[in-house]
Amino acid sequence: MRYLLSLAAGIFLAGASMAVNASEWELGEGNKAFQHLPQYQSYLKNYDDTQMTEYGGSVPHRKHDDFNPLPKGYKHAQPYLKNLWLGYPFSYQYDRARGHVYALEDVLKIDRIDRYSEQAALPSTCYNCKTNTIPQLLEKHGDDFWAMNFHDFRKMHDPKRHTIGCTNCHDPENQMRLTITSVPLTEALERQGKDWRNASRNEMRSLVCAQCHVEYYFETAEHGVAAKPHLPWDKGMDPEDMYRFKADGDPERDGFSGQFRDWVHAVSKTPMIKVQHPEYEMWSDSVHAQAGVSCADCHMPRVTDGPVRISSHHWTSPLKSDQMIRDSCLGCHADRSPEDLRSRTIYNQERVWNQLLIAQEKSVRAHEAVRQAMEYGFADEELLGAAREMVRKGQWFWDYVSAENSAGAHNPVKALDTLASSQQFSDEAVRLAIRSTDYAIAESMDKPIKELVPPIREHSRKLQQSQEHLDSHVWLQYLPLLPEAELIWHGNERLR
Repeated sequence: MRYLLSLAAGIFLAGASMAVNASEWELGEGNKAFQHLPQYQSYLKNYDDTQMTEYGGSVPHRKHDDFNPLPKGYKHAQPYLKNLWLGYPFSYQYDRARGHVYALEDVLKIDRIDRYSEQAALPSTCYNCKTNTIPQLLEKHGDDFWAMNFHDFRKMHDPKRHTIGCTNCHDPENQMRLTITSVPLTEALERQGKDWRNASRNEMRSLVCAQCHVEYYFETAEHGVAAKPHLPWDKGMDPEDMYRFKADGDPERDGFSGQFRDWVHAVSKTPMIKVQHPEYEMWSDSVHAQAGVSCADCHMPRVTDGPVRISSHHWTSPLKSDQMIRDSCLGCHADRSPEDLRSRTIYNQERVWNQLLIAQEKSVRAHEAVRQAMEYGFADEELLGAAREMVRKGQWFWDYVSAENSAGAHNPVKALDTLASSQQFSDEAVRLAIRSTDYAIAESMDKPIKELVPPIREHSRKLQQSQEHLDSHVWLQYLPLLPEAELIWHGNERLR
């Protein structure tokens, strides 16, 4: 028994953080590892990447793939994602996340970060929500860290030891005390006149999640700290507020000037914004938030483990089992059965998902209308500029719901309202683009979306090294041919 506890304590330490002194975790009467062993055992359940819910889950399938079964594709896929992000690394690979414990392993292998080059395509900022080492890295490198070469930190990171763990949310000196280790969140709250150190325990049970489950962008070197994450909450946390925020940046406050953009779409030449994962913002004005229900109440419910009752550290959807629904939901919804609550949630998700797919198809049509107007050659540039603004807004609003990852479960009313806005903006983009050609492209635009623009099924950095691949779809022809290159990195292993 003593050996097993020693082994568990050692594993627990490995998953906790480099910042913890090993001597503090030695086995003994009342020691910390023994005290928190049930929580750690629940944390280990996060390594199960085999179970799906109806609209989500833990199996890391390709989110655009509706033509293969799990584990490669899934029935609820978004087939136009590669079209909609064309020219941006997200078009290479976008997989369903397996969960917190796989965050570091998966980011080290993803195609968005150029593994064919000595210089990564994305900065070291991408480690910010994937590892427990950020405090140490910032202490050593300061704000220079954010823009450093991602590849330079691969070898130092062990996907098991350094993935998201205890010290991302708990003070190593007082494990019962929640803490914020995210610099971007701390600074966003400070701009609102708030200090998380004065937050209530219940507020902290959501704020620790807001360290990563939020929308953000990278500041620019010209006006801020190069590649530093910045949360766009200064005008509010609704998608409309954040869109207005990114329309005209204050260099001193925001780290960018003028209209913010992540990339320019390859086909429509529209300056685009890529939404990240605004779960905290979506939840913030939901029915549950207004009732004082925190993120942890649903995703870290109190559970019985032998003789003790703990907060589960299995961070997942309560829809995965009837028992999880009982633990997470029946404290407030005692008059409902697990099946009632699951079916009601799926009812909302189905309606949000259907509108999401419609919004994405309308967004593709908007990009295509601008493309055809440009190719026409005599388009009214003022109307074309107005059309691009509508394309930009249309995509921002559907991506807000898509990137939020709950298929509307966290706030179905807001999700549907946001998708309605997306569809209206995309429709207006098409109307303006057609008008810009004095209706010359109206007939060619009058086709079913799958006929007008087929989904791009396959695309990657390696495929973009092939002219034959670029010739296989009219939209791919707008991308540059990449030079032939062999893979350099696989995870934290250098291949050559």
